[in-house]
Amino acid sequence: MMTQAAFTVRMDSDLKEEFDSLCKDFGMNATTAMNIFARAVVREHRIPFEISSTRTQDEDTQRALKVLDDIRKDSRDNGLDAMTLEDINREIRAARQERKANGQ
Repeated sequence: MMTQAAFTVRMDSDLKEEFDSLCKDFGMNATTAMNIFARAVVREHRIPFEISSTRTQDEDTQRALKVLDDIRKDSRDNGLDAMTLEDINREIRAARQERKANGQ
């Protein structure tokens, strides 16, 4: 029999709750799931799934805010910053009608 060792993992409590729930749906507990993961890592000498992300959500938010700032600047520069919501909606409807007429 192999000697057992404790392994403590800290994670967000909401994530743990969801993880525990999914493990239960799979017919196992979190300890069994972590053992399966560890065995796969050791067996394959790699993380057994793709991990990918080139930017964080904060970076996405910053990019979106930059785009909004650029739009505001363009609106001011082109005298469009005084458009009312009614004017904007009229422009949107006209653009949609034009696309529909062109089969898009």
